[in-house]
Amino acid sequence: MGLEISSPVIRNQKIPQHYTCDGDNVSPPLQWGDIPEGAKSLALIVEDPDAPGGAFIHWVMYNIPPDVRQLPEDVRRDETLPNGACQGINDFGKIGYGGPCPPGGNHRYFFKLFALDVRLDLESGATREQLTEAMQGHILAATEIMGNYARH
Repeated sequence: MGLEISSPVIRNQKIPQHYTCDGDNVSPPLQWGDIPEGAKSLALIVEDPDAPGGAFIHWVMYNIPPDVRQLPEDVRRDETLPNGACQGINDFGKIGYGGPCPPGGNHRYFFKLFALDVRLDLESGATREQLTEAMQGHILAATEIMGNYARH
């Protein structure tokens, strides 16, 4: 099969308001499986490619242990989580998850999961650019799910 990611709350590609700036702005629960053999860590990037200024980053997380198979709803916005995962800075300028908050129209949000053959030598608070650079040459597998959100 290959690496898979899903969320029990993103149905029919719709992100419920609860997970957005119009709701409680908490991260949705995510789960994944089929981690490739040899994976030493996982990384997650959530981005909106439809933002007016180009891709807008909503969540950066890395060094997720390969035996972790899910993230609960409302992950704490701490630089380092109890399982050792690190959170980076989003384009709101904050650590952790920042929910969809489009200026108008329907936007797509991609939840991208990467299986890596190393644990990255990155401090907490890295940007998407720093993470992407550190992952170069270390991606064993990648997958994504997409959800939509529109403000009315």
